[in-house]
Amino acid sequence: MRGVWAGFLVVLMVGAWAVPAVAVVATSAASSPLLESGVYHTSHVKSFNWGGYAVTGATNSFTKVDGSWIQPKIHGTCPSTDQYASFWVGLDGYSSGTVEQTGTDSDCQGGSPVYYAWYEFYPNPSILISSVTIHSGDVIFAEVKTITPTSTNGHKNFALTLKDVTTGGSFTKTGKVTGAMRNSAEWIAEAPYSGGILPLANFGTMDFGFDYTAVASTNDATHSGTTGDIASFAQIDAITMVNNARTLTKASVGALSSDGTSFKMTWKNAGP
Repeated sequence: MRGVWAGFLVVLMVGAWAVPAVAVVATSAASSPLLESGVYHTSHVKSFNWGGYAVTGATNSFTKVDGSWIQPKIHGTCPSTDQYASFWVGLDGYSSGTVEQTGTDSDCQGGSPVYYAWYEFYPNPSILISSVTIHSGDVIFAEVKTITPTSTNGHKNFALTLKDVTTGGSFTKTGKVTGAMRNSAEWIAEAPYSGGILPLANFGTMDFGFDYTAVASTNDATHSGTTGDIASFAQIDAITMVNNARTLTKASVGALSSDGTSFKMTWKNAGP
């Protein structure tokens, strides 16, 4: 799960990296979707901060996940209160204490739309990908995978890749994560967290997967040596995002396409 600092035009340091004013990203305060009690690992679940699809399996069974989407445009006028919407693919985090993920944001910060890319090896902080400029309407590809050796001194080794297919911009980062379970893969739209779930920016309708992006072999995951699309998995959770009071849907998840590769997310309410 991603988190953001509650502040705009603030420069803070994460190691040797400074957070610029137009892309406020930071350490997550939690590591898994905040699900309603009693609905975990069912076909249709509700979460307070995640929406999309997750597939699950045994420990150490997932070695790769990839996805593609069309970067959503902020709809309407940005309010005075900052709002955020993150879109990403990842391994872990659905029922474990780490997340290996990379994605993009469509935010309202300082009253204006802001678009950017980031990555995270949670529990380490989210880091801005400053080398890839993101625009609304761009086709995005993202991948998270294990690399050889898969483990070094108790750490699991991963590589993250994010590409702006429209502009050709690309970024790859390797990292080590302690305690990674590799027991889930996700394709997610998220309301980030910073001491509480933040308001969800109005991204309209977001298109995830091959049917909308024409990027081959997305949305796929590799599980126990076999690669397949979302619909090929035995345990699939469709996740609807609801507000903290459970009275409103913040983002609804559409059904999987007939080829099992694609779905839509639709913004309904800022919440939180």
